[in-house]
Amino acid sequence: MRKLTVVVKPFKVDAAVRALLEAGAVALHVIEARGYGRQKGHLDLYRDEPGRVTFLPKVRIECGVADDRVQPAIDAVLAAARTGRIGDGKIFVEALQ
Repeated sequence: MRKLTVVVKPFKVDAAVRALLEAGAVALHVIEARGYGRQKGHLDLYRDEPGRVTFLPKVRIECGVADDRVQPAIDAVLAAARTGRIGDGKIFVEALQ
């Protein structure tokens, strides 16, 4: 059994969850999160001072997947949630003991 942690853009959550369930995911959890990766957030003006980095809204999906279903689950999420733009998200795979 493996634990998949999938971070996606908020508007891609439904598609990613549907893809994971169809790929055999169990014990699914959806958590609202904020963060950034290579895109470094975005700049805002705060009291007329530019350069303040703000976190972007993301959604973290955690689920368990059988060892033989890990790659199909990853492929399903990539097909469902990828937009081709920076900030699409990440997929982390952890072994469960």
